[in-house]
Amino acid sequence: MKIISWNVNGIRAAQKKGFCEFVNRENPDLLCLQETKAHKEQLEPILWNPTSEYQSYWSSASTRKGYSGVVTYSKQEPLKVEHGIGVPKFDNEGRFIITHFKEFILYNVYFPNGGAREERHLYKQEFLKVFGNHLAMQVKKGKKVILVGDYNIAHREIDLFDPVRNADASGFLPEERQWMDGFLASGFIDTFRHLHPNQKDKYSWWDQRQLARISNRGWRIDYICVSENLKSSINQATIMDEQEGSDHCPVTILMK
Repeated sequence: MKIISWNVNGIRAAQKKGFCEFVNRENPDLLCLQETKAHKEQLEPILWNPTSEYQSYWSSASTRKGYSGVVTYSKQEPLKVEHGIGVPKFDNEGRFIITHFKEFILYNVYFPNGGAREERHLYKQEFLKVFGNHLAMQVKKGKKVILVGDYNIAHREIDLFDPVRNADASGFLPEERQWMDGFLASGFIDTFRHLHPNQKDKYSWWDQRQLARISNRGWRIDYICVSENLKSSINQATIMDEQEGSDHCPVTILMK
């Protein structure tokens, strides 16, 4: 099974940059997008189902249009689809699509960015606490969980180009890194680091304003993590850093 996750920074913009060609070429079983910046009814039908094999499941911000949003494309019909974790202040921003399959539960999540102002920093910290507790409960119940998305956190120094200069930057704050420590300790595996523990210079986001992609001055903030009970299923984990079309690149796993 092939799963791809990608923050497209606007699905309509991605469409103009070859998104549908990307889907046809890569042909994933599950494709999870974040930051779609659109409601489904605003889009051309080709973006509802890029090929006849896919059905799509959307969550968009109810607070304002053109903000946040996630979509999961699946070749297999889920047993159940949820649009949040039961907390309106988080669910209303269109940050979750949770699809239940026989083999696992797939969380497609766009984590908040806390860098805009103190209010958003506090919002992000609360999000992390509440969502972390939610995931820990799923693990305690023995659920098989796959969590993909833009986490908006670089976990370790190896995960960004300049950890010293960014020590006080949102996305690499001590409390955010500690959350990642706790999240993984609660029963999850960072699939890329599991297979590539010491690989450097592999990033998934670059600051467009600084033209950072040209010199690969990036951050690894997009992840596919799985619960420990799926560890034996991990076959391959890749950062598709040559794929353009967004300020993020896709990340992917192959599972047995």
